[in-house]
Amino acid sequence: MDFQFSEEQVLLRDTTRDMLARSYDPETRLKAVDSELGWSRDVWKQLAEVGVLGLGFDEDAGGQLEVLVVLTEIGRRLAPEPVLHAALGPGALIADAGTEQQRALLDEVAAGERLLAFAHLEPGMRLPTAKVATTAVSEGGSWTLRGTKNPVLAGDGADTLVVSAALPDGGTGLFLVDAAAVRRTPYRTFDGQRGAQIDFDGAAAEPLGEAVDASEAISRALVRISAGLCAEALGAMEEALRLTSEYLTQRKQFGVTLSKFQTLTQRAADMYVSLELARSMTFYANMSVADGDLDPAKAARAKLQIGRSGRHIAQESIQLHGGIGVTAEYPVSHYAARLTAIDHTLGSSQDQLHVLIGQLGDYEVVAL
Repeated sequence: MDFQFSEEQVLLRDTTRDMLARSYDPETRLKAVDSELGWSRDVWKQLAEVGVLGLGFDEDAGGQLEVLVVLTEIGRRLAPEPVLHAALGPGALIADAGTEQQRALLDEVAAGERLLAFAHLEPGMRLPTAKVATTAVSEGGSWTLRGTKNPVLAGDGADTLVVSAALPDGGTGLFLVDAAAVRRTPYRTFDGQRGAQIDFDGAAAEPLGEAVDASEAISRALVRISAGLCAEALGAMEEALRLTSEYLTQRKQFGVTLSKFQTLTQRAADMYVSLELARSMTFYANMSVADGDLDPAKAARAKLQIGRSGRHIAQESIQLHGGIGVTAEYPVSHYAARLTAIDHTLGSSQDQLHVLIGQLGDYEVVAL
């Protein structure tokens, strides 16, 4: 099987990498993260001009492999722009389940003029499922929502929310809500990203598509987002390993570089093994999505390995750097924080393991 990117995908990768490299070094990234918005609108505009914010919305705008390429570069540079959570993730859901008029909103998203957020997770929900406590009520042909969503990544600055809510006749529907009509409590996550708790107290809502059970569409959206998180984690792991390897060749102890100590180089080699395991599973997850196979079990397998590899690489990169590895001024600590956050988004590696264990009964038993 050919795992090489096409010429167009390589060009997209290199263009995104160069643009982010010009926009961010460790110091400028920290300034952007510490700003009120938490990211740069100038960089967001550049991403829109490159075509990044419209990937996956239709066949002509690129597919999941292009999303893989871009999000890997986002993770490599730790760019704080919420590309996955404010554009690609909820945008693909609108493209999948929305009406023609609703899909027209995606033109504004692709142009960087409208921010989205997928308000699905709720307090106490360890793993995302289609069942939610937020309710939708229909009165005289109009819909209103009641409930609480938290965490809503990128929900602090979203213009339009895609919200899941239980329907009166059963099932879970999807609705579009004007973010200005809800009560938001924004916060900063420990890895420098932004999110919000969103409370719906009779907020007006418009059904996304028809007001019918959208559990399958929600499941597909979660698989896409999970695959995107794997891609972002892959880029972060690659850069964390590069920084660590570079440090080992420069830092001296007892008059020689740390790379001369066999035990340390063996630990770096183990990090490389974890990275390659993560790479193969990330490709597996994203290629499955690209082929139209949005199986939650495949997403769980990939997320399990990403969580394990990310934890190993994050911990070892800090250990091999020593004291400087935990300082806010040095980038490796921020890669460790981001990898930890990705592991816990949409269920940690331990949660994914329980999902897979629960599916063992679905497989046939081979008798020898």
